[in-house]
Amino acid sequence: MDYDFTWRDGERTIRFARGAILEAPRLIGEGFTLVTSARARAQHPNLELGAEQVIEVGPGFVDEIAGDILANGTLSTRIVALGGGRVIDTAKALGAAAAQPTLVAAIPTTLSAAEMTWVHRQARGAPAGSGTMRPQLVIADPTVSASQPMPDLAASAANALAHAIEGAVTGVASPVPTMAAIRAAVLLAEGLPEEGEPLLDPLALGALLSGYAIDANWYGIHHVMSQTLVRNAGVSHGDANAAMLPVTSAALRERRVEEIAAIDEATGVPVEQLARRFARRAQAESLQAIGVDEAILPQLAEMASQRSELALTPPPAGADELLKLYRAAWQPQG
Repeated sequence: MDYDFTWRDGERTIRFARGAILEAPRLIGEGFTLVTSARARAQHPNLELGAEQVIEVGPGFVDEIAGDILANGTLSTRIVALGGGRVIDTAKALGAAAAQPTLVAAIPTTLSAAEMTWVHRQARGAPAGSGTMRPQLVIADPTVSASQPMPDLAASAANALAHAIEGAVTGVASPVPTMAAIRAAVLLAEGLPEEGEPLLDPLALGALLSGYAIDANWYGIHHVMSQTLVRNAGVSHGDANAAMLPVTSAALRERRVEEIAAIDEATGVPVEQLARRFARRAQAESLQAIGVDEAILPQLAEMASQRSELALTPPPAGADELLKLYRAAWQPQG
C-alpha cells in the first residue's frame, strides 16, 4: 500500500504522506489566516510562522463560530484550517462567504474527513447565495490526522467508517466513489483492530477515502440521526456516530442488502460487528453511555424525520422508525 502520494482531483490537490505537514510552508506560502484549535495549535506551533492572523476556534456550532469571525474582522484571501471537522468546516464556511475568491487549505487533525467534502453549514450572516465549498488544498499527514488519543481516535474512526458504509449504499451512489468507500472500510477495519494499538496510516487513508466517497455519494439515515444528536443532545460528533452505527448499519442492510454484503465481503466482517468494535473501542457503546437523556428521544426522532436526506436511503425513515432506532441505540448492548 502506497502511503505517500499527491492526488490531483479537479480543482484540488491532496498531499498524503507521513511528514507532509512539514511541506505546508512550501505548499501554502505566507500571509494566510490560520483557523485552528487549542490542541492543534499547541502541537504544531511552527505553522503560525507564516500566518498573518491566527484564529483559535473553541466549542460551538460552525454557523455561529464562522458568523462571529465574519463579524469581527477582515480575513486573508487564503484561509488555512488546522484542526478537526469543526475547524475545517468553519474555514469552509468562511471561504464560501468571502466577498472575493478565497483559497481554503485543510490540515486535518482528526479522521472527520471534512477536508474532502463540500458539506458545511453556512456562516451566520453570510451573504445570500454564498453557497458551499471544499478545500482546494488538503495536507493529510497520518501522524497528524490520526493523532487523537484513544478513545477519541476510535470515535473519530467510527465517523469515518460511517462515511464508508453509508457512502457506498445511497440512492445516488456511483461506481468510483463506491469503490473508494469499500476500500475505506477495509483500511479502517485494518487500522482499528479488536485489540492493541491503532495503525495510523490505514486509519488516515481510510478516513480520506471515506470523505471522498461521501462527498460524491452523499448520505442518509445514519448521518441524519447522528447529526441530529450532535446538534440537539450535546454529544460529540464522533461519539454520536460510534453509538448509532451498530443500529443504523442494520437498518441500512435492510434497505441495501447486496451493497452491504459487498462491504462485509471486502472487510471479512459483517458491518454491524465492525461497528460494534469501533463503538467499544470508542467507549461509546450506547447513547446512554455517552450521556443522552432517554426522555428527549421522541423529540430527536421528530426533528430527524424532517430531513430531506432520508430519501437517499429509501424507503425514507419516518419518525416512528427513527424513534425505534434511537431507543435501540440508547439501550446498552449485551
